[in-house]
Amino acid sequence: MQTVRAFCEAILRGGALADKLRPPGALDDDEPRPPLVIDAPSRAASLAMNDGSERLPKLSQLTDPAARISCLQRFAHHELQAVELFAWALLAFPAMPSGLRRGLLITLVEEQSHLQLYLDRLAAHGATLEGAALSDYFWQHAHALAASPDGPLAFLATMGLTFEQANLDFTLHFRDGFRTAGDEATALVLQRVHDDEVGHVKLATTWMARLKREGETDIDTYRRAVPFPLSAARAKGKRFDKKARERAGLSKPFIEFVERARPYETR
Repeated sequence: MQTVRAFCEAILRGGALADKLRPPGALDDDEPRPPLVIDAPSRAASLAMNDGSERLPKLSQLTDPAARISCLQRFAHHELQAVELFAWALLAFPAMPSGLRRGLLITLVEEQSHLQLYLDRLAAHGATLEGAALSDYFWQHAHALAASPDGPLAFLATMGLTFEQANLDFTLHFRDGFRTAGDEATALVLQRVHDDEVGHVKLATTWMARLKREGETDIDTYRRAVPFPLSAARAKGKRFDKKARERAGLSKPFIEFVERARPYETR
């Protein structure tokens, strides 16, 4: 039986997409190990990351196959980074409660399935992820997560309550855009990802409530744990889906806090 540690190391040390997509099989997570912090994932040259990225195409541009490919490459790479970062967290924080570790592992496998769905849609458009301009935006926050005194909580605030919460909005926004452009197959993939993200946000919400300090509100916990420059302003899109957040277990005050959030002013 393979260990969770070996499975996660294989994801981060393997450079090809096949290494990132390999299913886990039966895993043993009982053996205690010291924390292992990996600064950056191994990547084949064709999947190398860079700093920064261009804006996503507008919905009105999705009738152009090139615009659809650009979106799908961005979506696929978000999922690839999520796969890697969930593996990173399982290695970096081995002392997390067993229930949380199981939840993160299940989420990792679902992120693998999302990545494969987007890769399949790219293939249907005659394209691949290799060679695309790939931003390291998610990975830019790994150092702050490793340095946080509340590492697991900071990870939940970053991945579940910021990036994945925002995807509750972005998936539906682009679902409707792809549907209007006549790409129903991609619209269905985006709906599938949206539905799974509700569960991912719920996992983060549930464990934030269990890990926060006594007497602390969920808003105060999020503000304390999420690494700067991330904030609640990054946890949403233009289309704000309250119902999905309610299904994910976010409290009414927290939902209102995110809805009202504004980006930090330039210093």
